Amino acid sequence: MAKAIPFTDANFDSEVLKSDLPVLVDFWAEWCGPCRMVGPVVEELAGEYEGKVKVGKVDVDTNPQVSMQYGIRSIPSLLVFKGGQVVDQIVGAVPKNYLKKALDAQL
Repeated sequence: MAKAIPFTDANFDSEVLKSDLPVLVDFWAEWCGPCRMVGPVVEELAGEYEGKVKVGKVDVDTNPQVSMQYGIRSIPSLLVFKGGQVVDQIVGAVPKNYLKKALDAQL
């Protein structure tokens, strides 16, 4: 079963912006309660969408560059990328079906 990929300032360009697949990026932090609620859902989606969508997480505390680049002010923030562009943004802890709809729209 696929797991969420740790995206970093160093690999964001190659893993996300140059991906042939749509990418779901979860911007989160260890100390963030709502982030811990969304985390398991993101892991489930990584398995369910394996081969169709790349799913990963950016720890905003250890990767400030990419977090600032996309204006992340509230976490969790989930961005959907397609062709190197942000095509959807979801802020806050949302139900799994909400995230699935956002991903399905890009397939």
